[in-house]
Amino acid sequence: MKNRTKVAMKPLLVCLLLSAVPAWAVSVGQPAPDFTLSSTDGKPVKLSDYRGKYVVLEWNNPHCPYVQKHYDSQNMQSLQKTYTGKGVVWLAVNSTNTVSSEYIKPADLGKWAKDKNAAMTALLMDGKSEVARAYNSQNTPAMYIVDPQGKVAYYGAIDDRRSANPDHVKTSKNYVSAALDESLAGKPITVATTRAYGCSIKYD
Repeated sequence: MKNRTKVAMKPLLVCLLLSAVPAWAVSVGQPAPDFTLSSTDGKPVKLSDYRGKYVVLEWNNPHCPYVQKHYDSQNMQSLQKTYTGKGVVWLAVNSTNTVSSEYIKPADLGKWAKDKNAAMTALLMDGKSEVARAYNSQNTPAMYIVDPQGKVAYYGAIDDRRSANPDHVKTSKNYVSAALDESLAGKPITVATTRAYGCSIKYD
């Protein structure tokens, strides 16, 4: 009789999504899909209203260990504060579908951001996951940079450490800060596309 061992998958592995060949709906140099979403405080935010500025799109889900990594270490807040201080618009997008058990109501999500001392320009609700689908964003935290002409300048991972350990932030190469620094200095982005890592966006 064969011994059968049941192995319980860790939540971290369950939420990890690393596509072998990601099928992006956007590409560098192409127009970023426009959208209008409500912020957690109920105000409409339209991407194209920020034409003329660099815009960071940060896909967010507080349930995700990879998102927790960057907020618990204060890495994401530091990036937000640094670059909004330089005139960059930072829009965090929560695309968890309203039917998902991980959906967080706007007021509660706003409280989470406040408790974390987040400094994004706005935290947006994409409860039907429509904007995530338009960008074919698959992970949290997936990161996009939109240039002042409204074109995609960068998309992919926040850094090069596919880990949920906050201690790894200190030894990671941050792709987003590198791309923004080069862009703001008028230089071409050295690494404009990478493969995002993290938890799968809860489309349903």
